[in-house]
Amino acid sequence: MLKTPWMDNTSLQQPAILAHQTRQSPMRPLSRHWLVQRFSLSPSYHYDKRVIQRATDAIRREGSPDLRPAAVMIALAERDGELHVLLTKRATHLKHHPGQISFPGGKVEESDTDIVETAIREMEEEIGVTTDRAHLLGCLAPLPTVSGYLVTPVIAFVDADYTPVLDANEVHSLFEVPLAQFLRRDAITKQPFHVRGNTYHIYAMSYENHLIWGVTAQILHALSQQLSLN
Repeated sequence: MLKTPWMDNTSLQQPAILAHQTRQSPMRPLSRHWLVQRFSLSPSYHYDKRVIQRATDAIRREGSPDLRPAAVMIALAERDGELHVLLTKRATHLKHHPGQISFPGGKVEESDTDIVETAIREMEEEIGVTTDRAHLLGCLAPLPTVSGYLVTPVIAFVDADYTPVLDANEVHSLFEVPLAQFLRRDAITKQPFHVRGNTYHIYAMSYENHLIWGVTAQILHALSQQLSLN
């Protein structure tokens, strides 16, 4: 698992989520069949240029010559015709960003044949959930991060009857969110946060008692915009 694939190695003030965002609005169930058709027919969504610029500036300040390739897995389980996204809460003892919400993922290893294999391997290592290329939906555009990674989100379906086996060194807990929650209008919005005396705006949303923000929320926002449900 990446130590810092989506945030600065500094103390951050988490964004305050507006109260109206925590209320769950009526939503339509989203099935695997619906998603396959919608994703296949939708043009790729490009990330916010200002977010990309911030990552580029941070990398330039660090003097990093190259972005290191990495992948995260957007794993989808279907139950009763409705897709759910698997998310993890990082272990609370981790030095970097303990307890934050993320996708399973990590850097590309030399043994990985491609970015898809990285995402599949990392998911199995971190949460014990497996999939294969036959259940692959596709990938979102790679996203540069302030810590010098180029993260490719891989989307795949997993068996809804999976039995998780969490790596306690990496993962505190695993939970699911209906995909439709992320596709509600204005579900994911920009919120202010502070680092090194500066205020930045990042994507964030709340779900039950979880705050989903940073690159995780940015990736989910990109997916929602590509599907163009709203």
